[in-house]
Amino acid sequence: MSELIKLYEDHVDKKKLQHIVETLKKGGLVIYPTDTVYGLGCDITNKSALEKLARIKGVKLDKANFSFICESLSNLSDHVSQIETQTFKILKRNLPGPYTFILPGSNTLPSAFRKKKTVGIRVPDNPIALALVEELGNPIVSTSIKDDDEVIEYTTDPSLIFDKWKHQVDIVIDGGFGGNEASTVIDLTSGEPILIREGKGEILL
Repeated sequence: MSELIKLYEDHVDKKKLQHIVETLKKGGLVIYPTDTVYGLGCDITNKSALEKLARIKGVKLDKANFSFICESLSNLSDHVSQIETQTFKILKRNLPGPYTFILPGSNTLPSAFRKKKTVGIRVPDNPIALALVEELGNPIVSTSIKDDDEVIEYTTDPSLIFDKWKHQVDIVIDGGFGGNEASTVIDLTSGEPILIREGKGEILL
């Protein structure tokens, strides 16, 4: 049975947080707030959860362009191959924030992503998302949730999100109304920033 769990940005309830993290560790899927739109994610180390996420999105896991939600830049070397000083400065200046940065993938990535040459890294400026990843101890693999209605491109109301997704996910975190603008996607694999998608974050070019 899916759960709708209320969390507050200014005081993230530790007990509820631990329950959500235990669900992730057991292979559960969780919808959670970010600094842009609500995200749908799972534990990066759980292969069956990753496969479930790919099935929901209608893609093969090795072809999926999921983002890695990280707590900070401190563990970036676990997922990204060596990055130049200039690239690191761009990351440090803009994260946490509403950006997805595409970076060269590391050969130490989990087996499901070993063939990927690039990865999308996010450090959202949202206390709930960051607390979740910190408690989990490794990144959440994530995708944004879209609404079928083209007028409302992204779903923003947690109670409506729960009604729509309760048969496909284990937990929906109600962190208040979400945004309706996705992250700005910047490719940093060539050293120079290249805009892939304009979103909430200011353009760095």
